[in-house]
Amino acid sequence: MGNLESDEESLWSRSLSGDGEAFGVLYDRHRDRVFRHAYRLAGNHHDAEDVMAAAFLELWRRRAKVRVVDGSILPWLLVTTTNMARNNGRSALRYRKLLDSLPRTEESSLPLETDFFAGRQEILDKDFSHALGTLNATDLHLVSLVVFEDYPLTAAAAVLNMTPGAAKTRMHRAKQRMKAALCGNSGAGAPARSQATSVLEGERS
Repeated sequence: MGNLESDEESLWSRSLSGDGEAFGVLYDRHRDRVFRHAYRLAGNHHDAEDVMAAAFLELWRRRAKVRVVDGSILPWLLVTTTNMARNNGRSALRYRKLLDSLPRTEESSLPLETDFFAGRQEILDKDFSHALGTLNATDLHLVSLVVFEDYPLTAAAAVLNMTPGAAKTRMHRAKQRMKAALCGNSGAGAPARSQATSVLEGERS
C-alpha cells in the first residue's frame, strides 16, 4: 500500500505540473470506482457517465486546490463525485418538470414485455438512489466513504473535518433515514430494500 501511495503522490505531483500523461494514469486507476459511486447516486448508466466525466474534469480544473488524503486523491474524487451527482440530480429534476408541463400525446400501445423486465433493475437502482437523496450533503459524503468505499469511520471523519464521535452519530442517523426511505417504497423496490439494509449494516467503525 505504501508503494502505491508513494507512486500516486508522484503521479499527482507531475499532474500539478501539467503532465497530462500522469493525469491519465490516475484516471485509469480510479475511473471504475468513481463510476460505481456515480452509478449508485445517479441510478442509471447514462447519468453516471456524465457525473464521472464531470468529477474528473473538476479534478483537473481545480488540481491546485485538491486535498490529498493518505497519499491518494481518491477521497477528494469521491466527495466531488457526490457533489456532481447532486447537481446533476437537481438539473434532471428541473428538466423533468419542464417535460411534465408539455402537452402529452395519447399512448399508442402498452410497453413490450422485454422493456418491462429490462426496467426492473433500473427501478431498484432508483429506489436506492432515492434513499441516498434523502441525506444532506455531509451525511451523503460520510455514507459514501464508509459504506460504499470501505473507508474506516475515523478516516472518513478526517476527510470531512469532523470528530470520530460526531461521524458515528451522523452515520447512525443517516442509516436510519435511508432505511425509512427504502421501507417507504413499494412493489418492485422490495428486493432492493433487503439488499440495501444488509449493506448499510456492514459499515466499518
